[in-house]
Formats: sequence, structure tokens, C-alpha cells
Amino acid sequence: MTQTHKTPFREPVTQPRLGLVGWLRWMWRQLTSMRTALMLLMLLAVAAVPGSIWPQRSVDPARVNEYIRDNPTAGEWLDRFSLFDVYSSPWFAAIYLLLMVSLIGCIVPRAGQHWRTMRAQPPRAPRNLSRLEAHTTTQLAADPEVVLDAARATLRRRRLRIRPVEAGREHDIGAEGGYLRETGNLIFHISLLAVIVSVAVGHLWGWRGEIILAEGETFTAQAARFDTLEAGPWVDENSIQPFSLRMDRLDVRFETEAGGSQFGAPRLFEAAVTTTDEPGAAEVQQTFGVNNPLHFGTTSVFLLGNGYAPVITVTDGGGNSLGTFVSPFLPQDDNYTSTGATKVPAADPQLGFYGAFLPTFGGFVEALGPTSTFPDLMDPVLALGVYEGTLFPGGRPQSVYTLDTAQMEQIETGDGDVSRILLRPGETIELPGDRGTVIFDDVVRWGGLVVRHDPGRVPVLISSIVLLGALIAMLTVKRRRVFVRVQPPGEDGAEGGERHTGLVVAGLAKGSDPNLQDYLDSLVEEITARVKDDA
Repeated sequence: MTQTHKTPFREPVTQPRLGLVGWLRWMWRQLTSMRTALMLLMLLAVAAVPGSIWPQRSVDPARVNEYIRDNPTAGEWLDRFSLFDVYSSPWFAAIYLLLMVSLIGCIVPRAGQHWRTMRAQPPRAPRNLSRLEAHTTTQLAADPEVVLDAARATLRRRRLRIRPVEAGREHDIGAEGGYLRETGNLIFHISLLAVIVSVAVGHLWGWRGEIILAEGETFTAQAARFDTLEAGPWVDENSIQPFSLRMDRLDVRFETEAGGSQFGAPRLFEAAVTTTDEPGAAEVQQTFGVNNPLHFGTTSVFLLGNGYAPVITVTDGGGNSLGTFVSPFLPQDDNYTSTGATKVPAADPQLGFYGAFLPTFGGFVEALGPTSTFPDLMDPVLALGVYEGTLFPGGRPQSVYTLDTAQMEQIETGDGDVSRILLRPGETIELPGDRGTVIFDDVVRWGGLVVRHDPGRVPVLISSIVLLGALIAMLTVKRRRVFVRVQPPGEDGAEGGERHTGLVVAGLAKGSDPNLQDYLDSLVEEITARVKDDA
């Protein structure tokens, strides 16, 4: 008769279902992991890329409007996703905030754990030291107490914390060192968080303005006076420090040695200015240059560019002055072949002049047009085309260097050719059709100034220096545990008879430490030397 053994029925093992609190804890652990923090940091760098591809509304709204006008379909979709306002967009801010929360979530528990570790005693020596990854053994002709004292002195000199002596373990020493590695790790992440916060402070409360200032002109720091102003979301434009700056003289010198490899290279670039810190304050004469900015409290003024601004006077057909215009022309090459525009809105119809200024006229090149052969004022010439019509079609803003000819026509001479002007300083030319005259009065230099207020600049610098120091400590300091066991004469494992004491030194490292064995060998050598000196 066959007996059948029935397998008892077992309930399937199921994982407990996570409730809302469990899911929230899981999400928090994922967010505050170091892997997530690194991924968010990389994502933040990728998210900043569109800001360098497409024009940003906060920097140049005119270019943004022009891009949308030229690319209506793509521009509309890009604008929907805030790609013209990347750094103030909700999705960029969300990545930024998540990164900050992730770093804080990484730092706080690790700081608490590190504090508890530093206050705790080093661990006891294991029972079998020879099983550790690195160990060394030797025999010393000395009493056990002498060897123990030498070992403790050596470990203290190496700045290792030693566990107090316990009953029954008088011949064992447990020591630990390298806490600076984890301290550096924590300070590194705290400094990284400080850098991120400081950059955010600079973005929210900082501002940056650009102006073109010709010699003899005065600038007063007001929001409306800047050519371009990029202000943070939380900046009160009425709180900008109202300093003033008059450009007295702009000194620019070039290498004149003919045939030299540096022919035409700039040798001097600095500005002499008269400044006041606030309305009614005493005037101060100052000089500043590229690497020597001006400072007005927490606001700095940098001299970054220069060029030429022809001064022309335009009259109408009746001899009435339509204005004297100082128009900055933008250099296009190292010889300062410059292009620019002069706009005369008082004319009827309105007049516009667009062309080139040549500080040293080198003639006309068929492919390039008029060119300059040297950047300094050797033979200045102004070459312009003349247009009439509507200067600002639709009231749209435009650059001071360009002329929008969409609703303008180039003036023609009596024989049907387009009108072109070629003037040297002091010369006058009549416009075709009794439209008036153009007088080339003078040439002055202009300087490109950048005015910047960044409250996060100094904190970023300090945080970066601390971050670098912490990174060096984190990469160079090794976290090690060292155990020493002294075997009195006659015990098992000691080979030296009555006069020799056995010494075993072993160690563990947190992380990779290929020099651990060499470190232990040097400890044994130092202990041996101390024992011999004490003897």
C-alpha cells in the first residue's frame, strides 16, 4: 500500500503594501540621496544651455521680438516653454529648488552621524588581527609596558584617537583617525550649497547694465539711462545707487612699429573720469581700465570696449539745423573698420545715414567695401549711404548701430545713382534734391561700460575657496582604524622566550587605501625606534 504525503498548504508570501506615509518616506529617501543630487546638478547644467542658444528677454528684448517675428511658429512654441526667459522660468526654478532640498537632505543626517562618530570611542581590537586586510608582526626585546607606552605615544603623534584601557584588554590598543576626510566631505557639500544659494541671491537681487559713453558725456545711474538693463526679479529699480560719471578722456594707444608682429595691437586702454557718489557730493577725478574697475559701494563699473563716434551736424534745405549727432560706430575688425547709423527724426521726411567709419582710410575693397588699415586716427573718413522714410516702423525699438530700412528708400542723385557720402573731418556735403547739408564736425572716442551689482559675488568667492580646501582634504586624508596587540613573553604566538615581547599591528581603511600596509610598517618602525630610545 502506497502512502501519499500531502504537502501542507502555504499562504503566498506578499510584500506589505506601502501606505501614503511609506511612499512619502521612500520619495524623500530617493530625493536626498547623493546620486539624485548629482543628477539634479547635471540636469541644472543642461537646463541652462537654452539660455545660450536663444536670445533672452531680460538681456535683449528687441532680439527676442525680432526672432519671434522672423520665426512665428517656432518662436510661439519656444515662448510657451519659457525658452526666452530660461533663468526665471518655473521649470528652471523647480530644478534649482530640488537641488537645494536634495543637498540639505544629504547634509543634515550625515552631519549628525559624523558628530556621533567623532564623539564615540574607537572600536575594540578584533580577536584575530591576522585576518584584517593589512597587518604586520615583530618581536621587541623590551617589557610589555614599555612597548605599550611607545605604541600609544606613536599613535598620538600620528593624531589618532585611542580607546581607553579596559579591564581584561590591557594589552590591546584600538585607535582611529582621518575624521577630517568626512569633515571635508561635509564642508564640500555645504560649500556647494552655499555657492548655489549665493548665485541665487545674485540672480534675485543683482542687476547688470550696459552703456555707451562718448568723451564729454555724463551718465547718471538711473534705470532709464542704461542702454540695456538686466535686473533680477526682486530688484527695485528705484533703489539703484544714483552715482554719476563723466567721461573726460579715453586714452587708447596702439603699437606703431611697422612690420612688427604686434603692429596695431592695443598698448593702453584707460579712461579719465569725474565721478560723484551721490547727488550734491564732491566731484572726484579717477582713472580706471580693463582690470581696474570703479567702485560705488557694492556697485562696480568696468571698462570693456571702445570705438569711435563721428560727430555730424545735419541741416534742412532752408539751412535750419536738425541737430548735432554723436553716433557710436561698432568696430568690425582689429583695424577698427566700424559700422553704425545716424538717425535724424526731426527731418521731413525722416533721414537715416548708415555706413562705415574708417580711422585710417585704406580705400575700397570690392568684396568688403571701404576698409581701414590701422586702428588709430591717421586718416579718418566717414562713408555713408543716405535714406529717407520712416525711421521706426511700427514704433519698434532698434539698435543704435543699425538702421531699419523696411520703410525707407535710398536717396538718388540727379543722374539716378544712389547717393553716397564720403567725408573727412571739417568737410561739408550737400544732399541731393535740396534736402540740406551734412557737416562732419569731429571724431570722439566712446567707451563701453558695464555696471554690475552682485550681492552674491563675495559669498560665491569665499564658498568656492572653502569648497576647494574641503575637496583637497576629502581626497588626500585617509580614514583608518589601527589596532595594536602586545603579547607578553611566554604567551602563545610570541617567539622570543622570556626577554622578547610580541607586537602585532593591524589596520582597516574606509574606502580604497593602497598605502595602508606601508602605513602600518612605518608605525612598527617608529614604535621600534621609540622602544630602543627608552631602553
